Amino acid sequence: MTLPAEPNVLPLEGEIDLHVSPRVAESLAAMVARKPPRLVVDLSRVSYIDSSGLAVLIEGMQNVEEYGGKFILAGLQENVRPIFEIARLDQVFIIFPHVDAALAAT
Repeated sequence: MTLPAEPNVLPLEGEIDLHVSPRVAESLAAMVARKPPRLVVDLSRVSYIDSSGLAVLIEGMQNVEEYGGKFILAGLQENVRPIFEIARLDQVFIIFPHVDAALAAT
């Protein structure tokens, strides 16, 4: 995982599974602690996400919404999108096609 170029963007890559999810949770918690008005998770380089990864994202969204911020996902790949659709999470999360669009949104 690389440090975000944009302070409120968390870029993820590879497979977000049981082994990686705890690190994602730590990174998200550190970002949420700063209470940004908008927190964007960049999934454009994520090839797979399992239930533990989804749980981390849901928790992150709840924590951001708790202080009144917006939690946004960006760049869902074609092989990852069905995972969100099956769980109906595409109706729960705010999702943009890419980070630039998410950052431009108000």
